[in-house]
Amino acid sequence: QVQLVESGGGLVQPGGSLRLSCAASGGIFRINAMGWYRQAPGKQRELVATTASDGSTNYADSVKRRFTISRDNAKNTVYLQMNSLQPEDTAVYFCYARIKPVVLQSWLDYWGQGTQVTVSS
Repeated sequence: QVQLVESGGGLVQPGGSLRLSCAASGGIFRINAMGWYRQAPGKQRELVATTASDGSTNYADSVKRRFTISRDNAKNTVYLQMNSLQPEDTAVYFCYARIKPVVLQSWLDYWGQGTQVTVSS
């Protein structure tokens, strides 16, 4: 059974950095896109950054030049390096992956359980 497990959230002061990790496991045939979304209290979930299987990346304008997404295909893991964090970055961050499971011939979207990132002094 496919699952995504996130780690690396926490409390950080404005201007600080955090690194999120998300490992996919369990009956995976192939992974296409991987990425991160976030949801702040009272707001809709929004895209933060995604990376395709060829390594191409896409970022929300609000995080460009501050956040960097990367992936290790051998480990089925995606990372999000977050620098110059600001209070408006406070949210629950969700890992996302588009995966073709071994037992199916279809691409499915999977989500992690979310990890809290709080930026506060």
